[in-house]
Amino acid sequence: MIIRSWLFVPGDNERKLSKGLDNPADALILDLEDSVADNRQEIAREMVCEYLKVNQDRSRQQLWVRINPLDNPLSLPDLTAVMPGKPDGIVLPKVYSAKEVNTLDKYLSVLEVREGIEQGSTKIHCVATETAASLLTFHTYLDNISDRLIAMTWGGEDLAAALGASTNRNPVTGDYDNPFLLARSLCLATARAIDVQPVGVVFVDYRALDALKEDCLRDRQSGFIGKIAIHPAQSEIINEAFTPSAEEIDRAQKVIDVFEQNPGLGTVGLDGKMLDMPHLKQARNVMALAEQVKARI
Repeated sequence: MIIRSWLFVPGDNERKLSKGLDNPADALILDLEDSVADNRQEIAREMVCEYLKVNQDRSRQQLWVRINPLDNPLSLPDLTAVMPGKPDGIVLPKVYSAKEVNTLDKYLSVLEVREGIEQGSTKIHCVATETAASLLTFHTYLDNISDRLIAMTWGGEDLAAALGASTNRNPVTGDYDNPFLLARSLCLATARAIDVQPVGVVFVDYRALDALKEDCLRDRQSGFIGKIAIHPAQSEIINEAFTPSAEEIDRAQKVIDVFEQNPGLGTVGLDGKMLDMPHLKQARNVMALAEQVKARI
Protein backbone atom coordinates (compact mmCIF):
# COMPACT_ATOMS: atom_id res chain seq x y z
CA MET A 1 0.00 0.00 0.00
CA ILE A 2 1.41 3.36 -1.05
CA ILE A 3 2.03 5.88 1.74
CA ARG A 4 2.36 9.41 0.41
CA SER A 5 3.12 11.34 3.61
CA TRP A 6 4.91 10.17 6.75
CA LEU A 7 4.69 12.70 9.61
CA PHE A 8 7.14 12.61 12.51
CA VAL A 9 5.51 13.10 15.92
CA PRO A 10 7.56 13.27 19.15
CA GLY A 11 6.66 10.25 21.24
CA ASP A 12 6.64 12.18 24.51
CA ASN A 13 4.48 15.13 23.43
CA GLU A 14 0.84 14.52 24.33
CA ARG A 15 -0.44 17.60 22.48
CA LYS A 16 1.30 16.73 19.21
CA LEU A 17 0.28 13.09 19.48
CA SER A 18 -3.33 14.14 19.88
CA LYS A 19 -3.19 16.52 16.92
CA GLY A 20 -1.57 13.88 14.74
CA LEU A 21 -4.83 11.96 14.47
CA ASP A 22 -6.47 14.89 12.66
CA ASN A 23 -3.54 15.44 10.32
CA PRO A 24 -3.99 14.32 6.69
CA ALA A 25 -0.73 12.34 6.78
CA ASP A 26 -1.12 8.78 5.53
CA ALA A 27 1.17 7.60 8.33
CA LEU A 28 2.44 8.97 11.62
CA ILE A 29 5.95 8.09 12.77
CA LEU A 30 5.85 8.10 16.56
CA ASP A 31 9.41 9.06 17.37
CA LEU A 32 11.55 7.58 20.13
CA GLU A 33 14.87 8.71 18.67
CA ASP A 34 16.03 12.25 17.92
CA SER A 35 13.02 14.14 19.29
CA VAL A 36 13.10 12.45 22.71
CA ALA A 37 15.72 13.21 25.38
CA ASP A 38 17.39 10.20 27.01
CA ASN A 39 15.86 11.02 30.39
CA ARG A 40 12.36 10.85 28.88
CA GLN A 41 12.72 7.56 27.04
CA GLU A 42 10.64 5.55 29.52
CA ILE A 43 7.89 8.17 29.46
CA ALA A 44 7.89 8.26 25.66
CA ARG A 45 7.73 4.47 25.35
CA GLU A 46 4.74 4.29 27.68
CA MET A 47 2.96 7.11 25.86
CA VAL A 48 3.59 5.60 22.44
CA CYS A 49 2.42 2.14 23.49
CA GLU A 50 -0.76 3.55 25.02
CA TYR A 51 -1.36 5.65 21.89
CA LEU A 52 -1.04 2.56 19.71
CA LYS A 53 -3.44 0.58 21.89
CA VAL A 54 -6.07 3.32 21.94
CA ASN A 55 -5.88 3.96 18.19
CA GLN A 56 -6.30 0.52 16.68
CA ASP A 57 -8.26 1.60 13.61
CA ARG A 58 -5.52 2.18 11.05
CA SER A 59 -7.74 2.18 7.97
CA ARG A 60 -7.07 5.86 7.23
CA GLN A 61 -3.75 6.46 8.91
CA GLN A 62 -1.03 3.98 9.75
CA LEU A 63 0.98 4.26 12.95
CA TRP A 64 4.71 3.54 12.81
CA VAL A 65 7.41 3.90 15.46
CA ARG A 66 10.96 5.12 14.95
CA ILE A 67 13.18 3.35 17.42
CA ASN A 68 16.77 4.17 18.30
CA PRO A 69 19.52 2.64 16.10
CA LEU A 70 20.26 -1.01 16.71
CA ASP A 71 23.78 -0.20 17.93
CA ASN A 72 22.23 1.99 20.64
CA PRO A 73 21.30 0.14 23.87
CA LEU A 74 17.98 2.01 23.87
CA SER A 75 16.72 0.20 20.77
CA LEU A 76 15.71 -3.16 22.25
CA PRO A 77 13.86 -1.57 25.18
CA ASP A 78 12.11 0.61 22.58
CA LEU A 79 10.94 -2.44 20.67
CA THR A 80 9.84 -4.49 23.63
CA ALA A 81 7.91 -1.52 25.03
CA VAL A 82 5.93 -0.63 21.91
CA MET A 83 5.16 -4.01 20.34
CA PRO A 84 2.17 -4.65 22.64
CA GLY A 85 0.53 -1.75 20.78
CA LYS A 86 0.90 -3.55 17.43
CA PRO A 87 2.49 -0.77 15.35
CA ASP A 88 2.07 -1.05 11.59
CA GLY A 89 5.80 -0.86 11.24
CA ILE A 90 9.16 0.20 12.62
CA VAL A 91 11.31 2.98 11.17
CA LEU A 92 14.95 1.96 11.53
CA PRO A 93 17.50 4.83 11.55
CA LYS A 94 21.25 4.95 11.04
CA VAL A 95 21.76 1.61 9.35
CA TYR A 96 25.12 0.52 8.02
CA SER A 97 23.87 -2.15 5.61
CA ALA A 98 21.04 -4.61 5.07
CA LYS A 99 22.35 -6.55 8.05
CA GLU A 100 20.55 -4.25 10.49
CA VAL A 101 17.26 -4.66 8.63
CA ASN A 102 17.55 -8.45 8.77
CA THR A 103 18.50 -8.32 12.45
CA LEU A 104 15.43 -6.22 13.19
CA ASP A 105 13.38 -8.78 11.27
CA LYS A 106 14.51 -11.48 13.69
CA TYR A 107 13.71 -9.34 16.74
CA LEU A 108 10.25 -8.60 15.38
CA SER A 109 9.56 -12.27 14.73
CA VAL A 110 10.20 -13.08 18.38
CA LEU A 111 8.18 -10.15 19.69
CA GLU A 112 5.25 -10.95 17.39
CA VAL A 113 5.11 -14.42 18.92
CA ARG A 114 5.20 -12.93 22.41
CA GLU A 115 2.37 -10.51 21.66
CA GLY A 116 0.23 -12.85 19.56
CA ILE A 117 0.71 -10.71 16.45
CA GLU A 118 0.48 -12.22 12.97
CA GLN A 119 3.94 -13.23 11.84
CA GLY A 120 5.51 -10.79 9.39
CA SER A 121 2.79 -8.17 9.77
CA THR A 122 5.06 -5.56 11.37
CA LYS A 123 6.83 -3.89 8.45
CA ILE A 124 10.15 -2.00 8.26
CA HIS A 125 11.06 1.38 6.74
CA CYS A 126 14.79 2.01 6.86
CA VAL A 127 16.61 5.33 6.74
CA ALA A 128 19.37 4.07 4.50
CA THR A 129 22.02 6.82 4.36
CA GLU A 130 22.68 8.30 7.78
CA THR A 131 26.12 6.72 8.23
CA ALA A 132 29.26 6.97 6.10
CA ALA A 133 29.46 3.19 5.70
CA SER A 134 25.91 3.05 4.34
CA LEU A 135 27.01 4.69 1.08
CA LEU A 136 29.30 1.73 0.39
CA THR A 137 26.91 -1.12 1.23
CA PHE A 138 23.77 -0.68 -0.86
CA HIS A 139 24.66 -3.87 -2.74
CA THR A 140 23.85 -5.84 0.44
CA TYR A 141 20.14 -5.14 -0.06
CA LEU A 142 20.12 -7.02 -3.37
CA ASP A 143 20.48 -10.45 -1.79
CA ASN A 144 18.39 -12.03 0.97
CA ILE A 145 16.69 -8.91 2.31
CA SER A 146 13.78 -9.28 4.73
CA ASP A 147 10.28 -9.26 3.23
CA ARG A 148 9.31 -6.88 6.01
CA LEU A 149 11.21 -4.04 4.32
CA ILE A 150 8.57 -2.11 2.37
CA ALA A 151 10.07 1.40 2.23
CA MET A 152 13.46 3.09 2.12
CA THR A 153 14.41 6.73 2.49
CA TRP A 154 17.66 8.62 2.73
CA GLY A 155 18.91 11.16 5.24
CA GLY A 156 20.93 14.26 4.53
CA GLU A 157 21.30 15.81 7.98
CA ASP A 158 22.83 12.91 9.92
CA LEU A 159 24.88 11.98 6.87
CA ALA A 160 26.44 15.44 6.86
CA ALA A 161 27.55 14.92 10.44
CA ALA A 162 28.85 11.43 9.64
CA LEU A 163 30.91 12.78 6.73
CA GLY A 164 32.22 15.74 8.69
CA ALA A 165 30.51 18.18 6.33
CA SER A 166 29.56 21.64 7.53
CA THR A 167 26.51 21.62 5.24
CA ASN A 168 24.82 19.28 2.80
CA ARG A 169 24.08 22.06 0.29
CA ASN A 170 26.19 23.65 -2.41
CA PRO A 171 26.81 27.25 -1.23
CA VAL A 172 26.44 28.63 -4.77
CA THR A 173 23.44 26.76 -6.19
CA GLY A 174 21.69 25.78 -2.95
CA ASP A 175 21.23 22.25 -4.31
CA TYR A 176 22.47 19.14 -2.53
CA ASP A 177 26.23 18.69 -2.78
CA ASN A 178 27.69 15.67 -4.57
CA PRO A 179 27.90 13.16 -1.66
CA PHE A 180 24.24 13.76 -0.86
CA LEU A 181 23.14 13.48 -4.49
CA LEU A 182 24.97 10.15 -4.50
CA ALA A 183 23.05 9.06 -1.39
CA ARG A 184 19.76 10.10 -2.99
CA SER A 185 20.50 8.24 -6.21
CA LEU A 186 21.68 5.06 -4.51
CA CYS A 187 18.62 5.00 -2.27
CA LEU A 188 16.26 5.42 -5.22
CA ALA A 189 17.99 2.83 -7.40
CA THR A 190 18.22 0.26 -4.61
CA ALA A 191 14.61 0.70 -3.57
CA ARG A 192 13.46 0.20 -7.17
CA ALA A 193 15.79 -2.78 -7.63
CA ILE A 194 14.28 -4.63 -4.65
CA ASP A 195 10.72 -3.37 -5.28
CA VAL A 196 10.18 -1.33 -2.13
CA GLN A 197 8.80 2.19 -1.91
CA PRO A 198 11.47 4.89 -2.36
CA VAL A 199 10.56 7.77 -0.05
CA GLY A 200 11.80 11.35 -0.43
CA VAL A 201 13.97 12.92 2.24
CA VAL A 202 12.68 15.42 4.81
CA PHE A 203 12.46 19.08 3.78
CA VAL A 204 13.78 20.89 6.84
CA ASP A 205 12.57 24.44 6.12
CA TYR A 206 9.01 23.78 7.27
CA ARG A 207 7.87 27.37 6.62
CA ALA A 208 8.84 27.33 2.93
CA LEU A 209 5.77 25.48 1.65
CA ASP A 210 6.19 26.55 -1.98
CA ALA A 211 9.74 25.24 -1.96
CA LEU A 212 8.49 22.02 -0.38
CA LYS A 213 6.04 21.57 -3.25
CA GLU A 214 8.84 22.03 -5.79
CA ASP A 215 11.00 19.53 -3.91
CA CYS A 216 8.16 16.99 -3.88
CA LEU A 217 7.67 17.37 -7.62
CA ARG A 218 11.41 16.87 -8.22
CA ASP A 219 11.29 13.74 -6.09
CA ARG A 220 8.29 12.37 -7.96
CA GLN A 221 9.83 13.14 -11.35
CA SER A 222 12.95 11.25 -10.27
CA GLY A 223 10.93 8.19 -9.22
CA PHE A 224 10.35 8.63 -5.48
CA ILE A 225 6.89 7.99 -4.09
CA GLY A 226 5.97 9.89 -0.94
CA LYS A 227 7.95 12.04 1.44
CA ILE A 228 8.64 12.40 5.15
CA ALA A 229 7.17 15.45 6.89
CA ILE A 230 8.61 17.14 9.98
CA HIS A 231 5.77 19.65 10.42
CA PRO A 232 1.99 19.08 10.30
CA ALA A 233 1.54 21.73 7.59
CA GLN A 234 3.69 19.72 5.17
CA SER A 235 1.43 16.66 4.94
CA GLU A 236 -1.29 18.10 2.71
CA ILE A 237 1.24 19.46 0.21
CA ILE A 238 3.04 16.12 0.08
CA ASN A 239 -0.23 14.24 -0.45
CA GLU A 240 -1.20 16.50 -3.33
CA ALA A 241 2.21 16.25 -5.00
CA PHE A 242 2.18 12.45 -4.95
CA THR A 243 -1.41 12.08 -6.16
CA PRO A 244 -1.68 11.85 -9.96
CA SER A 245 -3.79 14.69 -11.35
CA ALA A 246 -6.85 14.11 -13.52
CA GLU A 247 -4.83 15.29 -16.52
CA GLU A 248 -2.03 12.80 -15.77
CA ILE A 249 -4.49 9.95 -15.41
CA ASP A 250 -6.26 10.89 -18.63
CA ARG A 251 -2.97 11.05 -20.54
CA ALA A 252 -1.79 7.72 -19.10
CA GLN A 253 -5.04 6.03 -20.07
CA LYS A 254 -4.74 7.36 -23.63
CA VAL A 255 -1.22 5.91 -23.88
CA ILE A 256 -2.40 2.53 -22.61
CA ASP A 257 -5.40 2.57 -24.94
CA VAL A 258 -3.38 3.33 -28.07
CA PHE A 259 -1.02 0.42 -27.36
CA GLU A 260 -3.93 -1.92 -26.69
CA GLN A 261 -5.55 -0.82 -29.96
CA ASN A 262 -2.33 -1.68 -31.79
CA PRO A 263 -1.29 -5.07 -30.40
CA GLY A 264 2.11 -6.31 -31.46
CA LEU A 265 3.51 -2.87 -32.16
CA GLY A 266 6.46 -1.64 -30.13
CA THR A 267 6.10 1.94 -31.33
CA VAL A 268 2.90 3.94 -31.86
CA GLY A 269 1.94 7.55 -32.52
CA LEU A 270 -0.20 9.72 -30.26
CA ASP A 271 -0.88 13.44 -30.60
CA GLY A 272 2.02 13.84 -33.02
CA LYS A 273 4.55 12.04 -30.81
CA MET A 274 6.12 8.61 -31.13
CA LEU A 275 5.75 6.38 -28.10
CA ASP A 276 7.52 3.13 -27.26
CA MET A 277 7.59 0.58 -24.45
CA PRO A 278 9.09 2.89 -21.76
CA HIS A 279 6.18 5.30 -22.30
CA LEU A 280 3.71 2.45 -21.82
CA LYS A 281 5.46 1.39 -18.63
CA GLN A 282 5.38 4.95 -17.32
CA ALA A 283 1.67 5.21 -18.11
CA ARG A 284 0.97 1.98 -16.27
CA ASN A 285 2.97 3.26 -13.31
CA VAL A 286 0.80 6.40 -13.18
CA MET A 287 -2.39 4.34 -13.26
CA ALA A 288 -1.09 1.96 -10.59
CA LEU A 289 -0.17 4.89 -8.35
CA ALA A 290 -3.59 6.45 -8.89
CA GLU A 291 -5.33 3.21 -7.95
CA GLN A 292 -3.25 2.74 -4.82
CA VAL A 293 -3.78 6.34 -3.73
CA LYS A 294 -7.52 5.86 -4.29
CA ALA A 295 -7.44 2.79 -2.07
CA ARG A 296 -5.38 4.71 0.49
CA ILE A 297 -7.96 7.48 0.84
